[in-house]
Amino acid sequence: MKRIVFRASLIAVATVLTACSSGGGSGGGWLSSSGGYYKDDGPPAQVPADIDNIPDAVPRIEPLARGPNRPYTVMGKRYVPDTTDRPYRKRGIASWYGRKFHGRKTSNGETYDMFAMTAAHTTLPIPSYVRVTSVSTGQSVIVRVNDRGPFLHNRVIDLSYAAAHRLGMVGPGSAEVVVERITPEQIRAGTWSNESFASTAPAVVTPTPVATQAAAVTSTAAANEPVFLQIGAFSSEANARALAARAAASMPGNLPIEVDSTSNALYRVRIGPFANRDQALSSMEAVAQSLGVQPSISRP
Repeated sequence: MKRIVFRASLIAVATVLTACSSGGGSGGGWLSSSGGYYKDDGPPAQVPADIDNIPDAVPRIEPLARGPNRPYTVMGKRYVPDTTDRPYRKRGIASWYGRKFHGRKTSNGETYDMFAMTAAHTTLPIPSYVRVTSVSTGQSVIVRVNDRGPFLHNRVIDLSYAAAHRLGMVGPGSAEVVVERITPEQIRAGTWSNESFASTAPAVVTPTPVATQAAAVTSTAAANEPVFLQIGAFSSEANARALAARAAASMPGNLPIEVDSTSNALYRVRIGPFANRDQALSSMEAVAQSLGVQPSISRP
């Protein structure tokens, strides 16, 4: 069984994929039906030390993409994307996709970044936002849907490597989750962050930390630390600098851009620094529209 790759062979499978005119599609996760992963995909060669500190996607109102929201057919099955604002909730098995697709185009023409909080879904609007919660642990992430898939093994969602790592499902390759859409109404009302989502795991009673006040002070200090908008991370310095050069040519407001290396031999392409997180968030939409890449918050 092979993973379906639309990015590299759109013409060859034109009779199979009849409507996703923009290409893209995650296929169905890199794992086999037995749980192992294929040699042509999987985790990065070097895992960033701060991988679990990558922040959730920040829901915002965005116009729907044209191509990936049209009906399409894959492997004889017809999919009709839901372009309404109605809620969505489904429990099932999640998979993830990684290095094989890193740097390639997603279904809406953006560049897939395995270190960003994104996901692929067969019918949810592109773009849209969902909260994905692990049934076994109760851990959750918020991701932005910008790709189509998965189409194999009846998976309900295909997560980026970063999102899968946060949920602890990189090793197993899959996990049972609950996927819940953050609706445009919740985004407009600003209630998505404190919305009462259904619990999927037994309640766990934890002791109250002794250093609660100290933690609050630390959190406030962190909120005022300089931050960056990361638009890519590569194992190849040449690829990172190529993206930086392309970004510099169309950067809104002459924002500074840099390429730096981490201790794990990854080259990050970042815009900034910004004085704080709020300032970075205020520039995020302009950067995304100018570059066609959805940035993520990154700290020094």
